[in-house]
Formats: sequence, C-alpha cells, structure tokens
Amino acid sequence: MVGHVTKDGTLAGPKVLEHCIDCSVMLDGSSDTRFRTLRSHKNRFGAVNELGVFAMTGQGLREVSNPSAIFLSRGEEATSGSSVMVLWEGTRPLLVELQALVDYSQLANPRRVAVGLEQNRLALLLAVLHKHGGLQMSDQDVFVNVVGGVKVTETSADLALLLALISSFRDRPLPKDLVVFGEVGLAGEIRPVPSGQERLMEAAKHGFKRAVVPMANAPKKDIPGMKVYGVNKLSDALAALDEFD
Repeated sequence: MVGHVTKDGTLAGPKVLEHCIDCSVMLDGSSDTRFRTLRSHKNRFGAVNELGVFAMTGQGLREVSNPSAIFLSRGEEATSGSSVMVLWEGTRPLLVELQALVDYSQLANPRRVAVGLEQNRLALLLAVLHKHGGLQMSDQDVFVNVVGGVKVTETSADLALLLALISSFRDRPLPKDLVVFGEVGLAGEIRPVPSGQERLMEAAKHGFKRAVVPMANAPKKDIPGMKVYGVNKLSDALAALDEFD
C-alpha cells in the first residue's frame, strides 16, 4: 500500500489507509542525533502506548536497553533552570530532563516558547504560578525545552516544569539528586499521577536521593536511599525548595 504523509508525519487525507490496516508504526528521528524512536499510532490487537528507543550504529539499529541514561547526560555542575522528571512511556518509566530559561524581555509581548511541551500548558502553568505562587513573569521571556527531543504530552511534567521555571527565575540550581513529578491544577493543588511507586523506584535506581511528588503518590514504605517530599499544594512545593537551599 502507498500513502501520502504530511510535513507533521501524519497520514494525509481522510486516513483511508490507516483504517485499512491493523497496525501503524512510525520510526522517528532527527538529523542531529543517532537515536530513533519507534512508536505505534494504531494497533487493532494491542496497546499503542509503547515506545522503543534505538541507536543507529555502523552495524545498523541497536536497541537501547536503558533510555533514561541517554536523556540524563547532565553536566558535572548543577545549573539553574534544570529539573528531572519521570515520564511514563507505555509500560515503563523514563527519566527526562526539563530545561527552562527565564530572562527579562525587551518586548511589549514577552515570548513563550515550548519545545517538546504544549504551548498552552506552559501559559496555564505560568498563570497558576502567578496566582498561587506569587511569582510574576509577565515581563519575562520564557523558554522551555525537553532534552533529547522527547515530546511530553502527559500532565505529570507540570510540577517539574514549574520548579525549573522558578529555579531559572531565581537563578538557584535545584539539587542534582532531585526528581520531580505531579500534575498541577488551576487551584494550585498538586494532583497524583498513575504509577507513582514505579516512577520513584526507577529514579532511585538511577541514584536520585530526593523526590518532590504529590502527597497521594508518596510511598507508604520508605524507599531505601531516597527521601520523598509529599506535597498537596504549590506552596508546599515552594517550601520544599527552601529546605534544599
């Protein structure tokens, strides 16, 4: 079968081709990296939320058994505006780094640029940060990026993104052994996310010793080598940041 693909990488037209087939799998990659991601967009006989990561080598594509190690290639020194979250891809957790840059704007309408994240979600979180966190960024340019070209669509990145924004705005680096995840509501509440225990275990396996998570995702039993801060509101997360200082 032959079909046309648009610039966005989706099947063009009324998707007649996609309706005819049982499974549609897309192999994505950019020219500036040797890594490729394999994702299913349609599977009539199974789940479509699995993600495979492969590396292009001289012998062809090779599976990356630990994708988190790729996206966490951070520098030796802690820098402001950087936070680590645990993304849930398919049936496994994936650690990724979020970066934020907040700088004074010379423009009448400061820029809001999001790479790998939803633009509207960024605007929503900035409004929550102003209303419930007391931080005004209306005169600041805000740039956010997900390291490694990963696209984050789930809301578990909300809290990590807000802490990265605050870190850049205050020019105070977050601890390198800190991992953050949680959904942020419009009222400033921190909502739980699925598979919280598995996310924490994955972070602990990679050497993270501190975590800021929704109170409902806090483990009932202590995780060896990790201190977990359970938060209910955005103000609780800001208080946890003051403890790190």
